[in-house]
Amino acid sequence: CLTAFGERIAARDPDRQTAEIHIRAALINRFNALGTAEVVRVA
Repeated sequence: CLTAFGERIAARDPDRQTAEIHIRAALINRFNALGTAEVVRVA
């Protein structure tokens, strides 16, 4: 799923690569949360 936000990692520094991957994962998780239906118990 990381390729949805770009084919390659733009950063060259290993620490920045890690940060970039964390940001991409957070974006994917946020989009998934927005698209998930909220279930409410009625009875």
